[in-house]
Amino acid sequence: MNRKSKKAAFGFTMIELMVAMAVTMVILYGAVAAFRDAQQTNLAITQSADMTDNLRNGLNFIIQDVQQAGTGIPTGGIPIPYTSNGSTTSPCGTTAPVNRPILGGKGTFPPCNSVIPAVEPGSMMGPPITAPDASTGTVQNANSITDEITVLYEDNTSGMEAKPINQPKTVSPPNPGCPNGALQLTGTQLQITFDPTCVVIGNAGITIEPGDLIMLNNSLGTALVYVTNVSGQVLTFSSGDPFNLNGRSDASGTVKQLMTSSTCGGSPSCFPATTATRIWMISYYLDNISSPPYIRLVRQVNFNTPTPVGETLENLQFTYNFIDGATNPSNQPSVPTGNSESQIRTVNVWLGARTSYVVHRGASQSLFARNNLMTQISLRSMAYVNKYK
Repeated sequence: MNRKSKKAAFGFTMIELMVAMAVTMVILYGAVAAFRDAQQTNLAITQSADMTDNLRNGLNFIIQDVQQAGTGIPTGGIPIPYTSNGSTTSPCGTTAPVNRPILGGKGTFPPCNSVIPAVEPGSMMGPPITAPDASTGTVQNANSITDEITVLYEDNTSGMEAKPINQPKTVSPPNPGCPNGALQLTGTQLQITFDPTCVVIGNAGITIEPGDLIMLNNSLGTALVYVTNVSGQVLTFSSGDPFNLNGRSDASGTVKQLMTSSTCGGSPSCFPATTATRIWMISYYLDNISSPPYIRLVRQVNFNTPTPVGETLENLQFTYNFIDGATNPSNQPSVPTGNSESQIRTVNVWLGARTSYVVHRGASQSLFARNNLMTQISLRSMAYVNKYK
């Protein structure tokens, strides 16, 4: 009897084992589900933080450059090669307009512009919105095609404009000038030689590189040229540059307008005292080509290689507020008829972003999280006027 009783106490019954396994599975499932939810929550928080950082970083870059637009730029803009045909509608000139950087190549500034303004809108010049879980942009929906903006301002840190390139010697007040500085136009090629006693080009002084834009100014006018070669103290500006600025013979906005006479032969004596100022032309637009399927915000200086300043920023919209003393049009995507870029006083920016990875998986569609930032930027050099000056 005792032997039988001990034998019956060993192990579990099949029913007890199955119940235990079921309970264990329920507990494990709950633990796995909780771990998965925690992982997804952590991913969503991390992605949201990254998205916000991208938005703020990209917007900060835009703000810094747009605020400086117009610094050191002549009122109304920098004259560019232009020959009018008397028309008020495009094409307004008989020669090619100046080129402008756009995604994947070149566009042009408005063909009726005789100047490059401090701010040039680029409504619908960017790529369409092509997010994986959004509809492709269409021309019918303007907000689904991204914008571009181009701003100009002087590099006031270089110091190359401190003295005229060819500053003459004066007796009263005594000034040795820059006797070895000169400008010379040979055919379509301009060469500028800096006097090392006035301006030093190179490692020990001002760094100028091919691709830089230089604004030349003297008593006869202003012109913008593109550096094609640097050799010691000599800068060369040859035709065929990507902007289509150099070597032009248009009626206005060229180096020839800075010479005392069109018949003087382009010798150094043809140019009055002329200053040189480096100009930054900076464009912002979205890039969906370089690293698909991600869309990046890029900052491009002149025609140099664009630099990414934000990731997965999928929408970029600009509108502009004008002051003309009459209607003062606001929230305009481009320049209204009867107004000009020089009347822009504030720029409204809308920047939209999405997460890098899907944060929600549904039965029929996987979704990204999204956010956006908006701001209004005042153009300091164009908005603030000293009425006593």
